[in-house]
Amino acid sequence: MSEEEKREEEAVPAQERRKETEEEKAARRKAAFEARQAAKAQAAEEAAQAARAAQIAAASISSSATDGTAAADGSKAGVAEAATGETNEADAAPPPVPSPSQPRLDRAVRLFRELIAEDAVEEAYINEPNDHLPTIVVKSKDWKLAAPLLRNHEDFKCDYLRNVSGVDYETYMEVVYYPLNMDKKETWCLKVRTDRDNPQVPSATPIWETANWNEREIYDLLGIDFPGHPDLRRIMMPDEWVGHPLRKDYVPLDPEV
Repeated sequence: MSEEEKREEEAVPAQERRKETEEEKAARRKAAFEARQAAKAQAAEEAAQAARAAQIAAASISSSATDGTAAADGSKAGVAEAATGETNEADAAPPPVPSPSQPRLDRAVRLFRELIAEDAVEEAYINEPNDHLPTIVVKSKDWKLAAPLLRNHEDFKCDYLRNVSGVDYETYMEVVYYPLNMDKKETWCLKVRTDRDNPQVPSATPIWETANWNEREIYDLLGIDFPGHPDLRRIMMPDEWVGHPLRKDYVPLDPEV
């Protein structure tokens, strides 16, 4: 916009400017979202092309090396194979050391399957970078039984919930709980995945009161519903706020703000 156009626009009283309609706002939000999605798709395609080019180059180098080896004298090839075998044996990596948390995780998975449902656990693994944290992905339909089991069963006795967080993975939503046994100083990570179009996870507030405000924050910023929560309402944004700002498809009313 030129300086003259800016002066003309500033000269127009605010009350005479046309107010943007709800349809125009929705169209602008949709256009911004589609632009971001297109940029993501283009970046992914460029990365895939670069990976394919690297594979082709590596295959070409490997082919050249193979041709050179085939042309070598047979006796020399035999010596090379023997040397390679010795090198491979010397360089063989030692077997991984089992995590000290693995027995605890195995026992928890067994209890979930015995006391809740055979298919209650979707995934279970040790998060080694996070102090070998035992991590269990529980089906949403079974979380209502899993939470009290974690608090009351002798093998868990998680009487305190350290934190709750929510994540938008674009294809699904996830709520992550960190219950703690304060006597043994044992922490667990429980993940509950839910549909993105109608995300909801049974509230853990009746089990751990500390989940109350955390679940309200997740509801406010990600739009995940928590059936059974005693007071589920926004906690950070105004009640009249439209949308949930931490969702990946959220389009702000004013992108420049």
